[in-house]
Amino acid sequence: MHRFKVIPYTYRNLRRHQTHIDQPVASLLKSRSVIRFSGPDTIKFLQGLLTNDVRRFEEPVGDETTYLVAPNVPTRYTPPMYAALLTPQGRFLYDLFLYRPPRPQEKLDRTGSGPGSDQNGTFELFADVDSSVLDELLQTFKRYRLRSKVEIENVAEDFSCWQRYGGVLSGKSSSAEEPKAASVGWSAEVDLPAMAESHGDEIGWQWFKDPRLDCLGLRGIFKSGTTPPLVEADKETDEGNYFLWRFETGVAEGSNEIPKGVAMPLEYNLAGLNAISFDKGCYVGQELIARTHHRGVIRKRVLPLRFLDDSGKEVDQKVAPDSDVIDNSSGKKIGTVTAALGSRGLGLLRLDEALKVSSSLTIQGQDGLKVKAIRPGWWPPEWYEEHQQHSAVA
Repeated sequence: MHRFKVIPYTYRNLRRHQTHIDQPVASLLKSRSVIRFSGPDTIKFLQGLLTNDVRRFEEPVGDETTYLVAPNVPTRYTPPMYAALLTPQGRFLYDLFLYRPPRPQEKLDRTGSGPGSDQNGTFELFADVDSSVLDELLQTFKRYRLRSKVEIENVAEDFSCWQRYGGVLSGKSSSAEEPKAASVGWSAEVDLPAMAESHGDEIGWQWFKDPRLDCLGLRGIFKSGTTPPLVEADKETDEGNYFLWRFETGVAEGSNEIPKGVAMPLEYNLAGLNAISFDKGCYVGQELIARTHHRGVIRKRVLPLRFLDDSGKEVDQKVAPDSDVIDNSSGKKIGTVTAALGSRGLGLLRLDEALKVSSSLTIQGQDGLKVKAIRPGWWPPEWYEEHQQHSAVA
């Protein structure tokens, strides 16, 4: 059994301010489950469905090698990918983190003197997906399968999803902070024993940089019932802290935070989160995405929210998703809350109103509760500048 301690899911158990996470912590993501795609048509099948270019998993891996030479450690690896499945109308359905396990020929053999051999030859990709829609997601992919030679399996009992975040992992990596071997972390030194442990089975699972943003830390899938490397007993923390970390960063995840069948992917910043390829060709829902992208103006985006009392102090307040955000200066609705926990949340808001210095935002029906919308530091400047120019012309 792994050492994860189950903590009742209430924000009173969570860290009050994410800036206080000054050391890396890790959370078992119970909100995510693992599925497996396998078979000769896996890439072709997913390429026609998902927003990202999954053909990258067919390409030869780079020349980056690990510093630790051991039979069970991949000498090369392909980083994971973030992608989404959309409706034919271009609305969000599901998000996926795709992982390609290292092939035997990419690892040393058991003697450590040469590459392994690929005796099976079955191509496979693993994905971590939203647990709340797992059965529905599997059925959807199987409906699209038709005659494709691809198997789609639920392996949630065998594998679990983890996130490692906070501390030095919150900043962008640099060559000084991230040695070439640092698929297990961004510390100044490589923890060789931990690296060996991270590949301590025939599959060789390991930590990877979150494919969305460096500031989100590390992500990985590991065998259930085990604790991943670099996770000490006192550094395991409730998954709610990971939610708060994402909310602080302005990143929504899963169908509960990105409304299924309703959400516009570009309004939820999926392009900036490396989930969308604009030159891969056709996929389900591609037409609307391409048209919106080339038009160049996104009037609404998901933003981090902080809930404040009349004095401007952060306050833990229960705010329901879909609550209206009102600009008191005009009395107009400028958006809705999409997720909230404690004093933090996410909201889909009109940029021209939400980011005004003079804006006085509140939650409709909750007197005395103010809202502060924040533009994340990772945003490209043009996201807001383009909208300001468009508003001025209009």
